[in-house]
This record gives sequence, C-alpha cells and structure tokens, in this order.
Amino acid sequence: MRIHDDLLIGGRLRAPEGGRTIEVRSPATEQLVGRVPAAGPADVDAAVTAARLALDEGPWPRTTPGERGEVLGRLGKLLRGRTEELAALISDEVGSPRRWAVTGQVGTALGVLHVHRGLAGSYPWVETRPSLMGGEVRVRRVPVGVVGAIVPWNAPLFTAALKLAPALLAGCPVILKPSPEAPLSAFVLAEAAAEAGLPDGVLAVLPAGAEASEYLVRHPGVDKISFTGSTAVGARIGELCARDVRRCTLELGGKSAAVLLDDVELTDRVVRELVDGAMANSGQICIAQTRIVVPRARYDEVVEALGTAVRALKVGDPAAADTDLGPVISAAARDRIERSVAAAVARGARVVAGGARPDLPVGHYVRPTLLADVDPAAPIARDELFGPVAVVLPYDDEDNAVEIANSTEYGLSASVWTADPARGEAVAGRLVAGSVAVNSSAAMDLGSPFGGMRRSGIGREGGAEGVTAYVEHQSIVVPPAA
Repeated sequence: MRIHDDLLIGGRLRAPEGGRTIEVRSPATEQLVGRVPAAGPADVDAAVTAARLALDEGPWPRTTPGERGEVLGRLGKLLRGRTEELAALISDEVGSPRRWAVTGQVGTALGVLHVHRGLAGSYPWVETRPSLMGGEVRVRRVPVGVVGAIVPWNAPLFTAALKLAPALLAGCPVILKPSPEAPLSAFVLAEAAAEAGLPDGVLAVLPAGAEASEYLVRHPGVDKISFTGSTAVGARIGELCARDVRRCTLELGGKSAAVLLDDVELTDRVVRELVDGAMANSGQICIAQTRIVVPRARYDEVVEALGTAVRALKVGDPAAADTDLGPVISAAARDRIERSVAAAVARGARVVAGGARPDLPVGHYVRPTLLADVDPAAPIARDELFGPVAVVLPYDDEDNAVEIANSTEYGLSASVWTADPARGEAVAGRLVAGSVAVNSSAAMDLGSPFGGMRRSGIGREGGAEGVTAYVEHQSIVVPPAA
C-alpha cells in the first residue's frame, strides 16, 4: 500500500485543494494498492507559478546542456537502483506481468534517460550560418517555456520519461500530470529527480481528473502541452491549444499492422514476436500490432501457427514468474473488449483462440484472442481496441497488402516480415506509419523520432527531433566584422 498525502509543488509538499484523494486499485486483485492527492485548479495555479519562477529566475534554464544532461544521468542511475520497486509498483497499478514490467516499463524509461544524457553533447544548441546580408547568423535553440506533460496509465514511467527527459534537457520546467489509474510511479520519479539535483520548481506532480487536466491545458502560464493518450482526448487538447496558439505534441491512438510478405519464414521466433507485438501488456500499448496481414495462399498456415502460440499464453497473477498476460485496466475495459469480440463474431469472424473470459475468481481479465475470417471493414479491424485481441487479414498481392495496412484512420507504427530485408524496407516505405520495423515487432527506437501520421498524432518524441519539440529557434543576425 503506497500512500501520498501531499502534492509536490515548487520543491515542497502541499496539501491538495479541498483535500480530495484518488484511490488506486489493482486490476488483478481489485484491492486498494495506493492513494494519492487529487489536484484541483488552485493546485495547478500554484504549480504554474512555481514553474514560471523557475523558468524566469531559477538556475535550471541557465545551466549548460551538459550540466542538465548530468542530472538526467544521475536520475537514470537512481531509478535503475529502484528497478524492482518500480516494476512491482507499476505491476500493481497497471497489471503488467512483473517480469515484463522490468524491461517494458522500467527498462524503457531508463533507456530514454540514457539517450538524452548523450544528446546533451550532440544536439545543435547553437548553430552558425552565413548570412545572405553578410556576416553570420547564430541560430539558438532556447527553452519553449513551461511544459504541461499529460501521461496515460498503460506505461506511466516510460511515457513520463519520454516527455521529461527532452523537456528538462532543453531547460524547461515541467508539470507532470499522471493518470488517476496509475499515479504511483510518478511520485517515485519526483523523489529521484530531487535527489539527482533537479532544482525546486522545475518538476511538479499533479494527479488529477478531467477538470483540473483541462485547466492545465488552458492555463495561460503554460507554454506547451505534451499529451499521450486517446485520439478523442488529443483532438480536444489540440483544439484548446490552437485557440491560444499554444504549442502541443500529441501522441495518440493506433491500429498497427504486421505485414507478412509471401517469402517470410514462419519460424518459432517470428511467431513469438508477432504474438508479443499484439499481446504485450495485454494489448494495452499504442503500437500493438493487432492487424496481422498475411498472403492468402498461406493464410491457414499462419492462422494455425498464431492460434497455437496464443492459446499457449498464460493469463493470471502479474506477480507470478510464468505469467504472460495480466489483466486489463478495468472492468469497463474488459466489458468493452468482450462486446467488440462478440460483435465481430456476429459479423462472421471465427474465434481461433480465446474469446471467453478466463476462469479466475477476481480481476479484470480477458483471455488473449485471435480472430480469423474478419470483415476488413468491421470495427474490430479498423478501430483501436486496447486489449489482447488480434485479427488475421488475408491479401492477394503486395499492393493489396499495403492497401489493407493503410486502410485505417491511424498511422502510428507497423512491421514488415520477409526473407529479404531490402524488400521489407521498400514495403515499409509505402506504409502510412510514423515508425516501421523490418523483421521485428519493436517498431520504436528510443534514439529516433517516434510519433504518428493521420489521426495518430502531431509531432515526434525521441531522439534529437524529440528535443526540438521543446525548444524555440531564435536567429541572431551578426554583422560582418569591421
């Protein structure tokens, strides 16, 4: 049981406005595992005031990028020392299997901090160009200002790191708004950041519901919003930011495809990665490749192999060493997923694996499900489900495969599987997706830009491009020497 009574604002603990709290319950046991304060508008005002003071008068934006990178390095080291604690905490609040949480939740966050520590020295903070009027131009990259970072529940530490690391490296104070479903790891992150040497006021942690979150987005003292979550909420945030010409980065939903070319060798590794790509974290990751697009001539072969692998997955207690899939986040999510599967079956889909609730006494569990003979126009083949359900879709030729892969409103990630990597790269280039992996389900590289096309978002996170999202470009025209 992890209890936090106060918010962290301006380097000090502060009781929340109105004394409201948020209870955190395990989706596996349905028991209370934590309680945190619920921030209100007055708390947002206090956090913004502290952040603006840190921006305008504090030391952080005036340190060198190298010094800021060293703080990120110390933060990564401190979090690495608390890996098991963090993995257990996130497993409790999200339901991720403990062994996956170590790598997929904590390890990815550590990787982000490591990458950005390196970028401190390689990012072009100041660039000199010849001026067309004679002399030179100094192109400076300066902090965008106070950042509101809104993160989801499915990967709370990783998505927080994806926003904090580049923003802090750029010199920006950050107000971190974790999800009410999974706020606990954010407090550990804040404790470690203070221990690493982050000055007062540079980081605030405000768990909050919809009202205070929208107040943060609309706050005139916030210069940029970075949001990861659903397309519907992202569209609302984009609308609010546009009204005030406030900068925003939106990493939104996805319905990613894994495209198997006709020459792919269906090894155990390939099958395992395809299943992991669709089912990891119970399908509750934005880049889940839940549309598996396969040659019609090899359809039965692929369906059989995938079905066998999906049926072998063990669903159960996230703390058990042999658990492959834990629960989904809530009873409402479980019920929605089950309704979607039932609707697909009513339209003619065939259940190859799963399809029924596992026989477990408590918890919001969904049996991993594979569907064949799915209508490509059905909602389950086009809309983000955020659950452990994959569909197998046949294609006739390569052009048809690309057409099917591109047939949703999303464009976040994808993968291509083939015996010929050069051919795979060529097909990858035809997919409407911000990130595509060849012969791997890991369609994200922590040192490279990641983000969506179409309704999957605006902007990029990761790599140098992710840092650029937190700077403004200032050109200083210097006259030629006399």
